[in-house]
Amino acid sequence: MTEMERKNIPTHVAIIMDGNGRWARKKGLPRFMGHRAGVEAINRVVDEALKLGVKILTLYTFSVENWNRPQKEIDGLMKLLREYLIKKRKDFLKHNMRLNVIGRLSDFPQAVRKEITKLIDETKDNSKLILNLALSYGGRPEIIDAAKKIAKDAVLNNIKIEDLNEWVFSSYLYTADLPDPDLLIRTSGEMRLSNFLLWQISYTELYFTKKLWPSFGKQDFRKALESYQTRERRFGKVK
Repeated sequence: MTEMERKNIPTHVAIIMDGNGRWARKKGLPRFMGHRAGVEAINRVVDEALKLGVKILTLYTFSVENWNRPQKEIDGLMKLLREYLIKKRKDFLKHNMRLNVIGRLSDFPQAVRKEITKLIDETKDNSKLILNLALSYGGRPEIIDAAKKIAKDAVLNNIKIEDLNEWVFSSYLYTADLPDPDLLIRTSGEMRLSNFLLWQISYTELYFTKKLWPSFGKQDFRKALESYQTRERRFGKVK
């Protein structure tokens, strides 16, 4: 990737990190080892995003549907998330990274919420890269939550229904302070969105790879960005 090509780096990249379980199964390992290897993939991609100048990296970390998994697996994921937040604190501060979270944070155990809110507060003024974790997140629940907030504001006369448009509606979403993703990457070969950022990706460029998430490396991330750079984004307009 040349210096000239770096001028067309997407501002906001979102990733559906899929394939941890299949990666572990192929290697004859417990599912949890796949999740742990997935964390290493996160570290690689964050490092490359910092290097290339991506400003926002949104990771589909834990969906609302994931609460339906076996309790043992959920407990392991909560432990892994808390461990990540504690271990990476120094890196967030060193590299001027800011933590942001979208989703229903109240669903998480208190110990996990404590580490999340602590790191969000400590990094709120950092500006090089926003690491945006989607936690207990679902695109449909997000839209429902936004509709409820709008209805409440309408009852309180804080908003007039005739003034409601897509920009006003967007201001009620979890991502209100963030631009929509320029590029969405999904690993593992699956060709679906899985209830992720359904409102925000109207004009997002999509990139699918068969690589399982724990095997996704820096060169794979660069390849996705290079694909994005070859595309012409018209947003419904003619060239």
